[in-house]
Parts: sequence; structure tokens; C-alpha cells
Amino acid sequence: MHGGQVLVESLVALGARKAFGVPGESFLAALDGMHDSAGRLDFVNCRNEGGASFMAAAWGKLTGSPGVAFVTRGPGATNASIGIHTARQDSVPMLVFVGQVATHMKGREAFQELDYRAVFGTMAKWAVEIDDPARLTEIVSRAWTTALSGRPGPVVVALPEDVLSAPSPCAPLTGPVRVAAPAPDPDALAEAQEMLAEATRPLILIGGSDWSADGRAALQAYAEASDIPVVVAFRYQDSFDNHSPCYAGEAGVGMPPHVRGLMREADVILALNTRFGENVTGGYTLLDVPEPRQRIIHVHQSADEIGKVYRPALGLHASHDAVARSLTPSKADRGTWRTEARAAFEASLDVPAQPSPVDMAAVMAHLAEVLPEDAIVTNGAGNFAIWPNKVFAYGPGQRLLAPQSGAMGYGLPAAIAAKIAHPERTVICFAGDGDFQMNGQELATARQAGAVPVVLVVNNGIYGTIRAHQERNYPARVSGTDMTNPDFAALARAYGVHGERVGATADFAAAFERALASGTGAVLDLDVAADAVSPRQTLSQMRAAAQAAGAAG
Repeated sequence: MHGGQVLVESLVALGARKAFGVPGESFLAALDGMHDSAGRLDFVNCRNEGGASFMAAAWGKLTGSPGVAFVTRGPGATNASIGIHTARQDSVPMLVFVGQVATHMKGREAFQELDYRAVFGTMAKWAVEIDDPARLTEIVSRAWTTALSGRPGPVVVALPEDVLSAPSPCAPLTGPVRVAAPAPDPDALAEAQEMLAEATRPLILIGGSDWSADGRAALQAYAEASDIPVVVAFRYQDSFDNHSPCYAGEAGVGMPPHVRGLMREADVILALNTRFGENVTGGYTLLDVPEPRQRIIHVHQSADEIGKVYRPALGLHASHDAVARSLTPSKADRGTWRTEARAAFEASLDVPAQPSPVDMAAVMAHLAEVLPEDAIVTNGAGNFAIWPNKVFAYGPGQRLLAPQSGAMGYGLPAAIAAKIAHPERTVICFAGDGDFQMNGQELATARQAGAVPVVLVVNNGIYGTIRAHQERNYPARVSGTDMTNPDFAALARAYGVHGERVGATADFAAAFERALASGTGAVLDLDVAADAVSPRQTLSQMRAAAQAAGAAG
């Protein structure tokens, strides 16, 4: 067997089922290996390596198994970097195999040559190059294990052409390494429980996508029995049942005032499986660096995350699932702390009618009624993401795939990956008009792969997030944020996908029903007014407020 065949058979044994990529001459031997792996490891032929890497990142987040991407050297690898960065910030497992020049050409700046350790060294969890065919399975096994262990993340493996094409002395791997998750120290767990029992304003903060069903259920039972509010990290709304009386919202970009208050006023915060990044902490303002006023109990599978920014009162290097299953409820008299948090979250879902041909508030209300209990929702980045991220309550079986990195263009590739992983489930992608055009060509991938998501394009003719910042900081001085868009419905039909323009709120329900029934996937182009850029403040109001503040100053 040549190296490409050994690689492919090893990936099959490890548990890979799909490989996303754009074919390249630098990994022809791997493509040859996949000729014989149909039905076991299939190559999903994408249209851009950025789309392929987003699909692999989304696969890792959704399934818990490393998403796999194959990209060619140089331009292919740099195109794929956006998905690698996204996987890193999302803490999801991913393997990116990159073609490389032959070993005898290295160091000469050969055609499309890059030093992948240097390029991805600070972006990936590990970047490595296989220089010897005899070490192929050793390094692939380590890459798979590294992607999954501790804080999950992306691993980049460079594959020189001659290493892949040469006869390999290795036998394919027979399966993954089984690594038991770290168990909580009993004394530390008892100390944590005592701190929580004594707290008058405790808060649970959770993140990450790698929760087991029983871990989530155990945490919910503990929170409800202990009367403790729960908030989730940026774009991890699906990690806790939003219909629980303890769920209180998301700590992320555009953090609601009541969540900011919970973070500030809590006396004890049990932080499970989350890193204390900028968005979760309100730009590191809600907790003092490095000594928070709040007593932090930080639970993480990676010891590197504990104390990285904030010095916790107690750190538990342990599986979040194991800790959740070990917690014993202890109800205390905490007044209205939890009930007020829940009431504020419920109020945040009630947004006013929007001044727009298509009212997104009404759209979200309809989707809340009709989406099935196992629906998967995806989005990229932009002000439009407020709707699936802030104005929708996720049930225990629903999933959200959205980038913590704030990467535009993620939503459609993620929806395609989700539909490939779960063809029987309803998959809905929210995309802004600018966001959609980052990876709209992947509709061709969707058709070829038989993946049929429904895409809702929130089309307002502007880069909404940046326009909002402009109006707040430089009112009435618009620059670089207007867009001239194509006919998205016609573009969808050109790809063989059902496409409709929805010009009025009253038309949405019927159009959405047709989209679900189309059998081809669909793009619904929603006519949304630019002024309706956010649920509770229009662009005009932002401009007026900024001008008034400037005049007063």
C-alpha cells in the first residue's frame, strides 16, 4: 500500500466518515486511497477550501468526532486557514491534511511551498509535517488523539507528495486511542459544593459543544433543584435547555443587560467547560483581571485553561460531564435571584414589530412554532445573527452551529455539513446578504452531496454590523458599507436549488413551507429594511442618538 492508502484506511479505522476538500495535485495519493473507501470515508467535493474547512469545523462541533479536511498546498492551505482559526476558537476537534512539496524540494521556495509549522503554529493546536513514510501512522494517531484531548482543537498535518506516494512500511491503524476523561478530585468537589451551597447569588456559566446527553441532563437537574440561574458562553445556547426555568441567556457579543448584571453581581460562578474569552467577560470588564471579586470555580478538561486569565478560587482539572454528574443539589434561600434572571430572559425574547417589509420578529415567532424538536440552526456573522442567537429559545434536542470567532461565511458550509451528518433532520441556515456571498458557491457542493438545508438570507443591502458601528461613532458619514446584491433567488435556482424572494411578512410562512417541501434545499431571500438592523434600535435612532451626544459634548 502506498502512503495515501495507509492514511485513508487509518482514518476509517479511527472513525472518520467524511472528508471535505478541494482536490489538489499535492495529495493525489490520498485521493487514490479514497477511490476504494466509498461508503466508509467519502470525499465531499467543495468549491473553496475555506468552505471545506468550515464544514470540517462544523462537523467536529456537531458530532464530537474530528472533522476532516484535505486541501492542497499554498493557496489551498491559506484558504483553509479561516476554518482552522474558527475550530480553534470554538474548541472543536478537526484534522486538516495539507499537501506539501516533495521532501527533496523543501526549503527552496518551490511552487506553492509553505512552512506549515510556522504558518499554523499559533493557530492550530498542533502543526506537524510527516517527513518519513515509516512514521505516517504514528503521527496520524497522535494528531487524532491531540484534536480530541483536553481542550479540543484543530491539528494541521502536512503531507509531502513523495511521502504519500511511496510504498509505506506501516500497517493501517486499527482504531483510536481510548483516553479516560480526568475525574474530579473528591476533596475539591466537596469544597466546590460547599461554596455553591453557601452562595446567595450563585451562577452557572457553561460552554463547549462536547457535552454528553447525561452530563447535560445532570447539570440541568442540579441547577433546577438548587435554584441557580444558568448562562451560556457566546454562541453555545444549545448546550442547555433554554426552556428550563433556570436558563437565563447568553454571555456574548451584544450581551443583554440582565446577563451583564448576573455576571457582575454573582458571588460564586461555577464555570464549566468554558474559557474566559473577551466576549464572555464583556471585554474582560465584568470580572477583574486577574483576581475577580466573584469566587470562580473553574472546571475544565485542559489544565492550561485554568488560571489562564482569571485566578479561580478553585480550579478542577476534570471532565465537565463528570463534575455535572457528581453535583449534589443544595437548595438555599436566595430570594428572587433565579426567578428575576429567568423573567429577564423571557422578556428579552419579546421584541417589538420591526419597521421592515419582512418583520424578522414575526419570522422568528413562526419558526419557534414550526421547527421540529431536533432542528439544527446555523449562522455566520453579522447583525442578522441577533435573530437566531438572541431571539430564539433552543430546546434540548436542537443544535446551534455558529462561530465564536465571528467568521462571516460559516453558516452555509456548516448547514451543509449538518445535513450530510443528519440528512433526516431539518437544517436552517441564517445568513446576511454579505455573509451569504462569502461562501454562496457551496450551494453547488450541497447539490452534489445531496445535502438540502434551507437558507434564510436576511437581505438588507448593507454590511449591517459595520454600518451600526459607523452610525454610533461617525453618524451620517456612511463609507464602504452599502452593497449591490445579485438576485439571490435566481442564483439559487441556477444551482438547482429552490429559490424565492419573500417581500412581505405575510408571505413568509407559505414560502418556508414550500422550501421545506422542495426536496432540493432552498434559499429564501428576505426583504429586510436596512433601518431594522437590530431588534430594539433602528439605524436612524442610532444616528440621532450619536448626533445628539455629539452636540451635547
